[in-house]
Amino acid sequence: MLAFFRRLTKSKIGLIIVFAFLAMIAFAFAAGDVSNIRSQGMGTVAGADGLVSVGDKQVTGAEFGQRVQGEMEAYRQQQPTLDMAQFIAGGGFDASLTRLTSGLALEEFARTQGMVVSKRAIDGQIASLPGLQGPNGQFDPTIFRQLLAQRNLTEKGVREDIARDALATALTGRLVERQPVPLQLAMPYANLSLERRAGVIAFVPTSAAPAGPVPTAAELQTFYSRNLARYTIPERRQFRFARITLDQVRAAAVPTEAEIAQAYATDRARYAPTERRTITQVVVLDKAGADRLAARVRSGTPLVQAATAAGLTSSTKTSLTKAALASETSPALADAVFAASKGAVVGPVRGGIGFAVAAVEDVRQVAGRSLGQARDEIAAALTIRKTADALEAQRDAIEDALGDNATFDELIKDRNLQAQTSPALIASGVDPDRPAAPDAALAPLVQAAFDMNEGDDPQLVQTGEDGSFAVVALARIIPAAPRALAAIREQVSRDLAGDRARIAARRIAQQLLARVNGGASMQQAWAASGLRTDGPKPLVASREDMDRQQGPGRAPLALMFAMAPGTAKLLEAPSNGGWAVVKLERIQPGDSSRDQPRVAAIRQAFGQLIGREYAEQFARAAQKVVGSTTDKAAVDRLKKQLTGQGAAGN
Repeated sequence: MLAFFRRLTKSKIGLIIVFAFLAMIAFAFAAGDVSNIRSQGMGTVAGADGLVSVGDKQVTGAEFGQRVQGEMEAYRQQQPTLDMAQFIAGGGFDASLTRLTSGLALEEFARTQGMVVSKRAIDGQIASLPGLQGPNGQFDPTIFRQLLAQRNLTEKGVREDIARDALATALTGRLVERQPVPLQLAMPYANLSLERRAGVIAFVPTSAAPAGPVPTAAELQTFYSRNLARYTIPERRQFRFARITLDQVRAAAVPTEAEIAQAYATDRARYAPTERRTITQVVVLDKAGADRLAARVRSGTPLVQAATAAGLTSSTKTSLTKAALASETSPALADAVFAASKGAVVGPVRGGIGFAVAAVEDVRQVAGRSLGQARDEIAAALTIRKTADALEAQRDAIEDALGDNATFDELIKDRNLQAQTSPALIASGVDPDRPAAPDAALAPLVQAAFDMNEGDDPQLVQTGEDGSFAVVALARIIPAAPRALAAIREQVSRDLAGDRARIAARRIAQQLLARVNGGASMQQAWAASGLRTDGPKPLVASREDMDRQQGPGRAPLALMFAMAPGTAKLLEAPSNGGWAVVKLERIQPGDSSRDQPRVAAIRQAFGQLIGREYAEQFARAAQKVVGSTTDKAAVDRLKKQLTGQGAAGN
């Protein structure tokens, strides 16, 4: 772990990464298990056997399986291709189990010490969760209940997890917030990040090495047979498709004058003269505090200034109608604001949560618009709506036809669509016979074709965010197979020559390396090699230079920083380009005594790391006190079941 942080502290960017990483792991641990609120609708995982027992609490395989599925789905928001097998192989299952066990142990230990979490504290945590605020910026119980229903959660389960989080934080929070480590511990790592190294590099390009005589037919056949994978074309698929876009249905979606007039009449209030007001408001939880704030504002103190002095936050609602203001705040506040004059102070007015004090900043009268003035706007909106409706109707009709077992050809004929046939493409969308960048527009169709099996019904595939889609039918599957030697003889001949040259270049580089490690200088060894390409070049860099370096130039620097002084090593260049001999000649230690920000950052980072390790040890001790057991066999069964390798109960 210390080696990992040593590598990160080689640059200022690295130090930032250190802080971000430590903050992440500190939060993940101190938060106990609250970040993984139980999901009871992520899928069914069989098994009522006890997976983990901590104190008096037991978690079944079904409960933990649902939790793991929920976590994996959360990660898939960032990595859409992630599946359960990859999640488990990457340690996600085991990490979740560790967090759960530690969180339960800390909770049980806290309760044995008489620690409790009040209902009021839990209410406050729920009210502060992101996404649960209504239009007025305050906690909305209706949104909370809707979210619970959407995710198949229970309020009881959420409250239990929040309580566990609070107890874990109370026990380990101070440990995680560890003070900076002593200067003597941080200085060696700070110095290491400023270390500089100097050496020399010599490059033996493949192009400078002999490729040997023209290969015989037998040599070509042998090389081809040994490298069949190099000449194998992956499985290809050809598919038929027909696109349905907004442009194809837009002509039939032009609104009539009668429809425009009807829309104007239906939404007449929108085009009538209106009054709009801009206000600044502050929400105070208690009436007494709101009265004091209103009194200060009425005595001449600006509302924003008065709110700041009281430790409160103000918000501005700009150019809203009375209905819009009522929707964003409360009907009572809207009534009071629209009954007041410009510059007036309104309130306190009781709202959903607390009391609002508002200042009327601006009053603006907006003239109405006639049908003629609003016609173009209404026509544009109707066109968008009718086009979307027409596209949806087309999709519904095709789905109904597919449900009645219509074939691709029948759909094309009945719906008057234009059918196309793709080339034989590999999964990346490339046509091996005409190599070029894949057509991005075909990407979703290629994915659908590779998800289908021969004989499957046509599928609908969305192709645009505007609702455009395509009908796709698999035409044929071409299995993976190597190209015939006769068709690629020239390519195989070039590859064989290149392979010979690469081996010859390596032989020359190894001879060069042996001379350098035998005591010769790099210049002397190069002269003895007989090479006529560019000779040895100096290689000088700091660890920070290495971190900033991108691309092929980084590998020689990384090798130099992993070597002992006076030694040389061999390094292969990318794409069979050749071989490099790198020699480290001297090391200049870093001196961070004048770089106090660097030293302070490393001290703080290591302090947090040590605090996290203390917290982990505390959790392990708590597990021993309350008692903790894990059924390894049940864990293995659950892993297999989650990846589809075993049936329930097996």
